[in-house]
Amino acid sequence: MSTLDVPSGRPAATATPEAGDPRLARLSLNQWTTREWSLREAVDGCVRAGLPAIGLWRDKVADAGPTEAAKLVRDAGLRVSSLCRGGFLTAREPGAWAEAIADNRRAIEEAAAVEAACLVLVVGGLPDGDRDLLGARERVAEALAELAPYAGAHGVRLALEPLHPMYCADRAVLSTLDQALDLAEPHPVGQVGVVVDAFHVWWDPYLFAAIARAGERIASYQVCDWVLPLPADNLLARGMMGDGVIDFRTLTAAVERAGYTGDIEVEIFNADVWAANGDAVVDTMKRRYVTEVLA
Repeated sequence: MSTLDVPSGRPAATATPEAGDPRLARLSLNQWTTREWSLREAVDGCVRAGLPAIGLWRDKVADAGPTEAAKLVRDAGLRVSSLCRGGFLTAREPGAWAEAIADNRRAIEEAAAVEAACLVLVVGGLPDGDRDLLGARERVAEALAELAPYAGAHGVRLALEPLHPMYCADRAVLSTLDQALDLAEPHPVGQVGVVVDAFHVWWDPYLFAAIARAGERIASYQVCDWVLPLPADNLLARGMMGDGVIDFRTLTAAVERAGYTGDIEVEIFNADVWAANGDAVVDTMKRRYVTEVLA
């Protein structure tokens, strides 16, 4: 019987790489790809699949507790490629801005507890009724000045994630890698880096120059595909690699030329993927990673 890819239902084009396959040495499962799995289930799934790393989400860590989450991952022999997420730093009202800073300090402490390679920051969109985009970006810069030293003191690297422009109003006033780098560069490389997320940056005509500029600032590389038609909920527009339009091999080669040697995270928000069997999702992810993503 043929092995079927998820969610397309098409027969797999290649055999599923087994645990120990050297091609999987940098592959990380972001927890949101198998959203229905608890932290323990995700850790166990990584072990079954022979994956070396996992990208954690704060709500899943909170369910287990940071200490227990760290123990689960450590006992399984996994790396934590990232913790998602901090950010949402654009509030104008002083009390809301202060609470955002406090929450990000907690996120930094959680990232330290699970020994995450970085804490991903989705910086936030425009506050309700606000049209001052430049002011919102300035507040992100002010927040970084507060948070970067705190992160450094905890051995945590902040990773600014630019999001596709369709999310600028409500989720991220940083839309390009160059914008993220402009905010990162006043800070030590070990304190503030950037995320290259294929879904969010593939369209940028200046992307490859920005990747070369980023160099050692690249703290995380995430992959999933841009599939059409976009769903009504554009948060769920991400697809399995190879089901959309992104040229991952060229992107991966550029990230590696820039000097990035860390884990490659598969992060998919997709209702059909979430509804599928988790092990089938991970098996498809492994197959598509070796056929679509590796340079």
